[in-house]
Amino acid sequence: MQYKRILLKLSGEALMGKRQYGIDPERLAEYAAEIKEVTEKGIEVAVVIGGGNIFRGVAGASKGMDRVQGDHMGMLATVINGLALQSALEDAQVQTRLQSAVKINEVAEPFIRRKAIRHLEKGRVVIFGGGTGNPYFTTDSAAVLRAIEVHADVILKGTRVDGIYNADPETNKEATKFDSITFDDVLKKGLKVMDTTAFTLSQENKLPIVVFDMNTPGNLLKVVTGEKIGTEVNL
Repeated sequence: MQYKRILLKLSGEALMGKRQYGIDPERLAEYAAEIKEVTEKGIEVAVVIGGGNIFRGVAGASKGMDRVQGDHMGMLATVINGLALQSALEDAQVQTRLQSAVKINEVAEPFIRRKAIRHLEKGRVVIFGGGTGNPYFTTDSAAVLRAIEVHADVILKGTRVDGIYNADPETNKEATKFDSITFDDVLKKGLKVMDTTAFTLSQENKLPIVVFDMNTPGNLLKVVTGEKIGTEVNL
């Protein structure tokens, strides 16, 4: 099945490439090329990026920082990442719009649902920054929320592993991969796909999730055109 409109969820850490923190311009350019390839097929693309390569609110709170302040810092980090991706996409001749849930009008449009949908219909890549605009919610929750709001067909969670396993494949060589799995089975087996709030929201709105390896060139195009890449979570 080919998707018409997708929401791509990227972690902030994915932008680090081989660095310890921050943004790797080469990795950004690779992602921009992957996204461009998809838009050239007429598929509408929205993107949500985390901020963990710059600041993670939960980590700050664990060290004594006020959680709300920490989360606001994390939201601003996602706007920085959004600006970086926007720049990389525009270097690749892809039209984009950055919308932020936190008002920061000098650098991003405010999030307006109808405007976002219109941009997508016109073939622009819409990057959603600022999380949900509220503390205590992760960018996973922001991704699901925005996907539902703009009527995306699927959430594509680009990671460094090629799907969902019954154990951590990076530490356990015996781990086996699921080609597809139901929402209920993910919960029963205690598998970590997204945080519980985001996952439940996705399940309630019958929004499928595909977890795949974003770092293998060509994988994004394969997923959106219906090839069996990664793991699909569905009802």
